[in-house]
Amino acid sequence: MKIHYGTALAAIAFVAIHILMRMTSNFAESLEYENVIANYQYLPYAGMLEVILVLLSIHGFNGLRTILIELKQGRTYEKAVSYGCVAAMVAVIAYGSRTIFMTSMGMV
Repeated sequence: MKIHYGTALAAIAFVAIHILMRMTSNFAESLEYENVIANYQYLPYAGMLEVILVLLSIHGFNGLRTILIELKQGRTYEKAVSYGCVAAMVAVIAYGSRTIFMTSMGMV
């Protein structure tokens, strides 16, 4: 449970920073293609987006795992749920990281 609480608190802090950074410019302007690409190419900001992605993925899939384990118990079921959630979390992080890395390296 400590992982769940820790990721929640850290995610709240990083998402608050993300929102505050977005409030420095006009909302419509911040969604323009050039501005979005510039955000991804600014490495500290891209790093923060990566941290948010990892924190929210861990938090979300750990919560899903907890809910699914509460629905049904059993050693085999719990192992399947745990491995399935870890695999899904890795897939989400890998795909999101791919987007962040490709854009920050100018491959888009």
